[in-house]
Amino acid sequence: MQADYVIVGAGSAGCALAYRLSESGASVLVIEHGGTDIGPFIQMPAALSYPMGMSRYDWGFQSEPEPHLGGRRLATPRGKVIGGSSSINGMVYVRGHAEDFNTWSDMGADSWSYANVLPYYKRMESWDSGGHGGDAEWRGKSGPLHVTRGPRENPLFQAFVDAGKQAGYALTDDYNGRQQEGFGPMEQTVYKGRRWSGANAYLRPAIKRYKCEVINAFAEKIIIKDGEAKGVQVSRGGNTEIITANREVIVAASSINSPKLLMLSGIGPAAHLAEHGIDVIADRAGVGQNLQDHLELYLQMASSQPITLYKHWNILSKALIGAQWLFTKTGLGASNQFESAAFVRSKAGIKYPDIQYHFLPMAIRYDGKAPAEGHGFQAHVGPMRSPSRGEITLRSNDPREAPKILFNYMAHEKDWEDFRNCIRLTREIFAQDAFKPFVKHEIQPGSALQSDDELNGFIKEHVESAYHPCGSCKMGSANDPMAVVDKDTKVIGVDRLRVADSSIFPQITNGNLNGPSIMTGEKAADHILGKDLLPASNAEPWINPNWETAQR
Repeated sequence: MQADYVIVGAGSAGCALAYRLSESGASVLVIEHGGTDIGPFIQMPAALSYPMGMSRYDWGFQSEPEPHLGGRRLATPRGKVIGGSSSINGMVYVRGHAEDFNTWSDMGADSWSYANVLPYYKRMESWDSGGHGGDAEWRGKSGPLHVTRGPRENPLFQAFVDAGKQAGYALTDDYNGRQQEGFGPMEQTVYKGRRWSGANAYLRPAIKRYKCEVINAFAEKIIIKDGEAKGVQVSRGGNTEIITANREVIVAASSINSPKLLMLSGIGPAAHLAEHGIDVIADRAGVGQNLQDHLELYLQMASSQPITLYKHWNILSKALIGAQWLFTKTGLGASNQFESAAFVRSKAGIKYPDIQYHFLPMAIRYDGKAPAEGHGFQAHVGPMRSPSRGEITLRSNDPREAPKILFNYMAHEKDWEDFRNCIRLTREIFAQDAFKPFVKHEIQPGSALQSDDELNGFIKEHVESAYHPCGSCKMGSANDPMAVVDKDTKVIGVDRLRVADSSIFPQITNGNLNGPSIMTGEKAADHILGKDLLPASNAEPWINPNWETAQR
C-alpha cells in the first residue's frame, strides 16, 4: 500500500486535506480507525446527542481526575468514525475572531494572521443565510462546506437576542462576518436537512473524483528513517502493515491522538519517551503540552409557557420527528436547535469578545440524558481564553492504550472570576423584559446561590467541557523550544512529516473549533503542495470603538 500522501485521520482537517491534495493530481491514502458515518444517528442534525458517547463512533476518552474540580473526570469525546469529530459534534459553525489569528501570528505562526486565513474561510464555504441577513461579501459562495442558519421559529430564539439588546449589548447580523461581537443568529454545518460533516463536504467528493482512498486501520506509529518520515505502521485485520508515503506523511488525528502518535514514533519530550522505552528521534519538549479547551455552564430557566422542545421529549413525538426527517429531511430533525448565539466582552479593557453563548429552547444536558423539570430553556456560557494549560502524555508504549489527558482546568483564579462573571451577566440577560413572558424561575444554579463561594461551589460541580481540545502540537517559529510544527505545518526536526489539525493551534480560538480545523486542513494543503498562498485580505473587522472604557 502506497500513495504520494498518507494522511492519518479522516476528521475535519484530514478530509479537507484529502480533497485538496488529491485535487492536485496526487494520490492520497487516508487511514481511519473508525467505521462508516452512514445512518440517522449521525446524519440527522437533531440527533446530535446520540453519536457522542457511543463506542462505535467515539473514542470515549476521559480526562484524568482534574485537581481543581475535586477530582472529577470529564468526558473528552473525539470522533472515531469517517468524518471524525465533525460527524459527532454539535454542528455549530464559528470561524473564530480576527484577533485570534492575529495572536497566532504574534506567537510565531507567520502567515496565519486573519488577513491570511480569511481567504481560506471564503474558499471553503458555501454560505446561505436563508434570507436571514448576514455579511455576504465576507463569506464564501462556492466551497465544499455548506453553512446555513436554522429557521429560528421558536419565539425564545428572538427573545434571547432582544434581551441582549435590552441589556445594552450590540446586535450582529453575522458573527462570522465583519462583527463577531453581539447577539444574533447562530450558524450550522447543515445542508438540505443533513449534517454537513467533513466526510460529506470533502471526503466523498474526493473519493469520487480523484485518486483518493480510505483504509480502515489503526495507526501505530510513523516510520522514520534517516530523519525522514517514510510511511505509517498500521494494524489491520490482525496484521501489521506499512503504508508507504512517496512524498509526505500528514498527521491529522486530533489534539488527543496526534501528539500520542508523534510520541509513539519517537518525537516528543526525550525524558518522557525514555521513561516508556521509546527511542528518541526528535526531542521536542512541546509535544503534548499547551493543551487547551473551553469549559461551559448551562444556566437553566423554567418556562412559564409550554413552548419549549420539552413537549417533544416523548417516544411518540421523537418517532414522528424522526419519520418526517427520514422521508423529507425537514422539520425539527433538520436543525441542531442552536439557532441564536452571542459573543460578548466580560469587562471594559478587553479588546474582543471573551464569552460565548449558545442558546437552546430546552433545559437539558448536552449529552441528551437528563431533561430538567419540565418546560425550560438554557444558555450555554463560558469564557473563551482560559490561562490554564494541560498536557497529553503516554500511559505506556502500547499504541492501543489511551493517552493520559490532563486539562488542568480552572488552575487560575482568573478562571473562577470569569465563570462567576458569566453567571451574573447571564442572569442579567434573563431578567430583561424580553424574557418576562417566558421566565418562571431559575432552575440552575438556582437564585439562592449568590455569593462568590456559593457560585464557586456550583462551578466546581457543574462545569463541563465544550469539547474543544486543541493546542497540543503547537505551531510556532523553529527557534521556539515549545513549538512542534513550523508555519508550514512541518514537524520541526523530521523531514516529510507534518501535523495539520486543531492540535497545532498556538492558542484556542473564539467559539467552536470545527470551522478553524477545516480551515487548517485547507490552508495546510497549499503549504504542502508548495502553492502560492491565497492573496491576503485587506478587510477590516469590527472592534468595539469603546472597548477600553465600556463592557458593552
